[in-house]
Amino acid sequence: MLLIIYFSIIIIILSNFMMLLSMILSKKSFNDREKCSPFECGFDPKSSARIPFSLHFFLITMIFLIFDVEIALIFPMIPIFKLVNFQIWTKTTLFFFIVLLIGLYHEWNQNMLNWTN
Repeated sequence: MLLIIYFSIIIIILSNFMMLLSMILSKKSFNDREKCSPFECGFDPKSSARIPFSLHFFLITMIFLIFDVEIALIFPMIPIFKLVNFQIWTKTTLFFFIVLLIGLYHEWNQNMLNWTN
């Protein structure tokens, strides 16, 4: 038990020493105007580089990712069909599809699937 405590103290001291050494030896970067500006062929940007994106675009992206994961969950249902009990497989698959359809109906009802509002 005492050996474990000694090893953990040595590891903590060694890791703190490595972090301190990396902070001392790391390259210091100075923020100047040219390095902070976006690259636009060497010219000054004509407009702001930080244009806010549409929140609706973000929502569409999240919906796409959710349905993409759901499709990845549907694919294993096909080959496992012959390995499991038919009734259990049918009930599980129907429950999964009903949950998907309820989610799709909710998104449709909230007008999240319309690109323009």
